[in-house]
Amino acid sequence: MILKNPSAVGYLRSDISGSRQAWDENQIRHRAKQLGYDLRKTVVFNSQTEQRMHRLRVVVARTGVDAVFVPSLEHLDEDQVPATVIEVAAVITVSPENTYHRRASAVTPGDAE
Repeated sequence: MILKNPSAVGYLRSDISGSRQAWDENQIRHRAKQLGYDLRKTVVFNSQTEQRMHRLRVVVARTGVDAVFVPSLEHLDEDQVPATVIEVAAVITVSPENTYHRRASAVTPGDAE
């Protein structure tokens, strides 16, 4: 029986990353590889993207990934892990290194394991 690595997508906001976008994307790839995830792609939105978290959830649902890697909580709306995403995938931050496991309600930094 062949075991497959868990899969993930990266997510960031270009307006938050600014000139560090390439760095942030590289850090997402590095962290995913470090944790044994198959990073399928990185989704990039900005402040003008409507319904960012809903659209991210759609990407997660369609790709069937296990996790979403983000540079930091700052890239997520209201600087917290939204319930719409955490219901379908774990969220893993690069800095600080935290994993927010799937659950049915939004979590804040104090809820990380």
